[in-house]
Amino acid sequence: MSRLLILGGTGFIGRNLVKYLVDNNCCSKIKVIDKQFPAIAYFSEEITKAFENEIVEFKQGNLNSPTSIEKCYEDPDGGWDCVINLAGETKYGQTAEVYQEKTLDVSIKCAKEAVKRKVPKYIEVSTAQVYKANKKISNEEGDLKPWTRLATSKLECEEKLKELGLQNLIIVRPSCVYGPGDIFGISPRIITAAVYKKLDEKMKFLWNGDLRLNTVHVFDVCSALWLLVQKGENGKTYNLCDKNDTTQSKINTLLEEIFGIKTGFIGKVMSNLAKVNMKSVTEDVNEKHLEPWASLCKDHGILSTPLTPYLDQELLYNNPLYIDGSKIESDLSFEYKHPKMTKELLEEQINYFTKLNLFPNLWK
Repeated sequence: MSRLLILGGTGFIGRNLVKYLVDNNCCSKIKVIDKQFPAIAYFSEEITKAFENEIVEFKQGNLNSPTSIEKCYEDPDGGWDCVINLAGETKYGQTAEVYQEKTLDVSIKCAKEAVKRKVPKYIEVSTAQVYKANKKISNEEGDLKPWTRLATSKLECEEKLKELGLQNLIIVRPSCVYGPGDIFGISPRIITAAVYKKLDEKMKFLWNGDLRLNTVHVFDVCSALWLLVQKGENGKTYNLCDKNDTTQSKINTLLEEIFGIKTGFIGKVMSNLAKVNMKSVTEDVNEKHLEPWASLCKDHGILSTPLTPYLDQELLYNNPLYIDGSKIESDLSFEYKHPKMTKELLEEQINYFTKLNLFPNLWK
């Protein structure tokens, strides 16, 4: 059975991956490294149970320190069959220096240790935002032109890692990942919908409903990563994207059903006018949403939550995320078990947080 080292393993994808591996009896040993302790990571009861399994070891580590990284790789029972790197800054709108320190430097240092220890396989989880934003669907050979600073740092990671001489490097580029534990993907739109339910107003987003925001469920990301541990080949890159061809309109339709609100779009003409002064528009939008969100949380006895309706300016431009995730299907017979975004899947995501008293239960 496989022995896996998961870097950045208490984050959104990491926690779900550990649960998937434990539930499916995939490994003999899973070592999870993260700066954030599980006790303060907003774990569900099910994920906490997975981390308490005897095959799982958590170690707090500073993945910017070569000495700390060396200790993280050490294990008395031997080496690792595969390292999966999920570490790095996940917030949007940070400075280039933050992404340099928390994403690029971390990835390079962790990969160098894997080279030194001759780890048989190394999986780097990047993002599909590295592709040029246009109306043409992007497969793994698509034009590369990152449109967020986070994606710019991820692409630089990919390029640097290819130069290090890793035995088997596999790069994974997921589209917008959603599901239980999601904070920065679809969640800000879900939270904004809750705000408009409180305000009793129509929720309108910039641009049009046909703006693509392609998605993939975190459970499918986890099963794909496990498949790549088993069958992934050196030098391969795989996109991950469901069959939903998710757009702003499709998301809004589900949010209307869940929250009982009306939604719409400002349209291209007004959005292009807003684009001229997008910084001011972003500040106004977030100011409108943040106060009622705080009030809503207070009304439901929520004193602290990692969830926020805040949308970074980078994400408000007319940049379609239009991704072809079929290569992993044709190459490795992968199956997306959650091919369509549904009301039930979004409700499951919401329920993850309501059970932890981090999202107001508006349906009592």
